Amino acid sequence: MAFSNIARASDTAPLPTAERGDLRFSVACAVAREAGALARRRFNGRPGTTGINLKGHQDYLSAVDAEVETLVRMRLVESFPEDSFFGEEGGGSFDSNVWVVDPIDGTANFVRGIAQFCISIAYVSDGRTQIGIIYDPMHDELFAAERGRGATLNGELIRVSGLADMQSATIEAGWSTRLPLARYVELVDRVLADGAGVRRGGSGALALAYVAAGRIDGYCELHMNSWDALAGLLLIEEAGGWVNDFLASSGLRDGNIVLGCTSGLKDPLVEAMGMA
Repeated sequence: MAFSNIARASDTAPLPTAERGDLRFSVACAVAREAGALARRRFNGRPGTTGINLKGHQDYLSAVDAEVETLVRMRLVESFPEDSFFGEEGGGSFDSNVWVVDPIDGTANFVRGIAQFCISIAYVSDGRTQIGIIYDPMHDELFAAERGRGATLNGELIRVSGLADMQSATIEAGWSTRLPLARYVELVDRVLADGAGVRRGGSGALALAYVAAGRIDGYCELHMNSWDALAGLLLIEEAGGWVNDFLASSGLRDGNIVLGCTSGLKDPLVEAMGMA
């Protein structure tokens, strides 16, 4: 759905709460696709990788990050001026109704020419994530969830895998530079010792969406920022999985530990994460 075909909330009479929520969801989906199209163009036009100059690539990525976030911010703020906005690149404010955005999650992949990154958009109202959108522009996959209405991939309902056996599970373990490397290694060791396969794809938000779609069985990270985590955690919850209470304490501002998985893998993964 093209963004231009969606009415702005400010252009209409006040809407009932339910209809206003529907409008936010529709606009967020359209904005994610528009932002993804921009990110895809910039990915395809990035500097060549022969004799890669990481400084030059990082400068290019920083410009693209800012450009995509500016587009998302502009679209959401003009549609819902009563909401606040916080983006990874430009910051913002955390009011009671806030859009929380990562314009490109998977930046290391982007720089290296690996087509595994996404746009993550979450809407939080009164301390609960109400909308979660993750768009993979290189594969045209839109993962979307609205609280109480299930999770979808390109409009089709999705569910977690339902797997309950760690020895058959595939778990993605994200790495945070905020914590000592030794803690990450210990986490991976515990998961491997339980018999699961461990992967790391370089985009935590997209990995959470993959859990919701049943492609992998769990995602864990010892620290994750809200703009990376919120949309994907709602997707998993709405797809029938289990997630930790990320927004407890000061998770929105400061980040938190992240675990999203099938309900049958909750106990061994909680133990592996040291959350028990």
